[in-house]
Amino acid sequence: MNPSTTRPHVVIVGAGIAGLAAAFFLRDEPVRVTVLEGSSRLGGKLAVSEVAGVAVDEGAEALLVTRPEGTGLIARAGLADDRVEPGTTSSAIWTLGALRPMPRRQFMGVPSDLAELARSGVVSGAGAARARQDLELPPTGRDGDVPVADYVGARFGAEVVDRLVDPLLGGVYAGRSSELSFDATMPALAAASRRYRSLAEAAGSLLPPVPAPAGTRSGGPVFTTLAGGLGLLPAFLAKASGVEVRTASMTRALSPAPAAPGAGPLWRLTVGSAAAEELIDADAVILAVPARPAGRLLAGVPGASAAVTALGEVSYASMAIVTLAYPRSAFPGDGLAALGWSGYLVPAVDGRAVKAVTFSTVKWPHLADVTAHGAEPLEIVRCSVGRIGEEALLQRADEDLAAVAVAELATATGVRGAPVAHRVTRWGGALPQYAVGHLDRVARIRAAIATQPGLAVCGAAYDGVGIPACIATARTAVSQVTEFLRRGRQWWDG
Repeated sequence: MNPSTTRPHVVIVGAGIAGLAAAFFLRDEPVRVTVLEGSSRLGGKLAVSEVAGVAVDEGAEALLVTRPEGTGLIARAGLADDRVEPGTTSSAIWTLGALRPMPRRQFMGVPSDLAELARSGVVSGAGAARARQDLELPPTGRDGDVPVADYVGARFGAEVVDRLVDPLLGGVYAGRSSELSFDATMPALAAASRRYRSLAEAAGSLLPPVPAPAGTRSGGPVFTTLAGGLGLLPAFLAKASGVEVRTASMTRALSPAPAAPGAGPLWRLTVGSAAAEELIDADAVILAVPARPAGRLLAGVPGASAAVTALGEVSYASMAIVTLAYPRSAFPGDGLAALGWSGYLVPAVDGRAVKAVTFSTVKWPHLADVTAHGAEPLEIVRCSVGRIGEEALLQRADEDLAAVAVAELATATGVRGAPVAHRVTRWGGALPQYAVGHLDRVARIRAAIATQPGLAVCGAAYDGVGIPACIATARTAVSQVTEFLRRGRQWWDG
């Protein structure tokens, strides 16, 4: 191989949204790209399949419009015309024996309008009175990072944490506010809280001055998806990037290549089983896999021990999505739309198995337009099951999980009878936990990686679990490896 005439080879380990976004961003660079995925399919936690003949996402089903990385990538991939907007995204909280409106003037569950909080009924009268003390309490100091529950609870009391903040964080991270980092999970609010004595005022500073219609912001909706399901995005990215994507190609080891520095590729990856292993050399490597697999690969890299240790400190929560399809007449009144919400959250303190429910045919009107079972329209409902520490629940059989979801949905909404179809999708180790000290761990990981030429990491373990955040880490990783190749490899312009 003649370096002067050969394009540098970049290998991306992992074909989830971060890895495929990295491949897409590299498509206009003078490099050869190979994506290695250990499982039999690409897409990571994005997938779509049919329930009762309707294409419904199995994993993430929406992305934030307020961060441009996701919508920008969709547009660059040629899918802008396939974007659809939600009908309503106003949510309820199922607590204290009833579905109660989620306060609109809140930031990740932290209320800014305490009168609205009291009217919602999400907390008891005593809980609302305790929350109002935030307006009078002296500043709550904190030395470094703290759990969300500690800081928010000091300002508003335990009920606001248990019945409002914890359900929202549980929906995003499947985690507990008593363990999650305030600085990492609510960075904007953590920063604002240092400028205001009242946490309600800090939350209000991050919200529009006049309430927009539920589920919208100034300029349009907060969320978007693709008409055929967000799970279609990975395949489109893989095709649009034009790179080699190999599934069922487990990367078992990463080490420096045996060639002398400057004489050839820097990295060697061992792929496949021990009985039929393959060695792949690369000039740069992007690890787009969860923290623990990334740590195992970096264990073979001299000088990366600090990153290995920090990656090993990131734990993950498992969950399952139970998708149910009902005839519309099974619900009281005119179906789910009559409830006026796109779904509801369930506080862990209420002891339910299902932590969040999405009324898909209400949230996404394009589904309501095409769903039918015989002559009657369907209602599609997604039930999220599993918080960290609830592994025993998730070990139950699919039929048992579906039965639990059906029973709890009936109690909450009054739906009658059995669904006409259901699907259970399990996501083991799906959601990284941003525990206290997370930002420091990420800094240690990146500092150690920065000492390794042509090496970068990306994915949900670092700066956010949402799709736009993962895409942002992919962009950063691509910038790091391309900058290294430009500066450190003489054949870049060859």
